[in-house]
Amino acid sequence: MKNINKTKDQYQKIVNKNHPPRHRLQKTIKAYIIGGLICVIGQGFWKLYMALNLSQNDAGTMSAITMIFLGGLLTGIGVYDELGQFAGAGTIVPITGFANAMVSPALEYKQDGLILGTGAKMFNVAGPVLVYGMVSAFVIGLLKVVLGG
Repeated sequence: MKNINKTKDQYQKIVNKNHPPRHRLQKTIKAYIIGGLICVIGQGFWKLYMALNLSQNDAGTMSAITMIFLGGLLTGIGVYDELGQFAGAGTIVPITGFANAMVSPALEYKQDGLILGTGAKMFNVAGPVLVYGMVSAFVIGLLKVVLGG
């Protein structure tokens, strides 16, 4: 039996020797390209809605709704998770990433029922984000009123 009493340096050498390479540059490029493509698709929907004579505000709203729908749909059919495995952080674009963060736990806990499973667990990831956003908006609004901005 080998000596299992290793120093910290010896242990780190073993970990480094057996750890798979990280390929940070390759992962960064993939994330940048896929994240950019998601944004280009969103911009394409905005242009489409503008071509349908919607106002800029309405076209932006419809583009956001479409991207949220597509993010949720792709998560539901398992495509978004595959894309996430390939692109890593590139799929955390706020709109589609938020849809993924809402749908994934809802799907995972659907066997626990509509109320205690899907309804309660879908906010596991998104809940803190929503709370932080709402509290931040309240504080900024309050500061604007108090400071007379």
